[in-house]
Amino acid sequence: MARARASVNLRAGARTSASINTRAYERGLRRFFGGMSEDVKRAVDRTRMDVQNEARRRAPVDTGRLRSSIVSRAEGGGRSLGYVVGTNVSYAAAVEYGTAPHVIKPKYKRALYWPGAAHPVAQVNHPGTKAQPFLRPAIELTPIFWRAHASQIGRGR
Repeated sequence: MARARASVNLRAGARTSASINTRAYERGLRRFFGGMSEDVKRAVDRTRMDVQNEARRRAPVDTGRLRSSIVSRAEGGGRSLGYVVGTNVSYAAAVEYGTAPHVIKPKYKRALYWPGAAHPVAQVNHPGTKAQPFLRPAIELTPIFWRAHASQIGRGR
């Protein structure tokens, strides 16, 4: 049974995944090709790129670092195909899931100071940040992207 798998790995250990069961397509193609069709591999790869591009499109932009860091790679081979879409920036999980209110204290100095501050302060009470999901919504579109590309299997595209 061929199975296409999409995963999102975030640095904080969070993981989101989607799965495509290609058994029905594979069964018919096996009669003609004897193994995993190049058309099926191409459909999975195009699905992977669509998910990656959707995650990039949905990623919030300040400097563009997060958006440009979103990449994907194929995994597996033979009759088991999959892909991983993710990013390696340290704050990706905080953007995806948001943060709770927390206290910010200096690490190396005795006080915090930034341009525009009236005076140095010992700590700052941060109100937290709202979640801005970009990877999970992209992964959730996997079945839609897959159906679009799987419909082209066997048509020579």
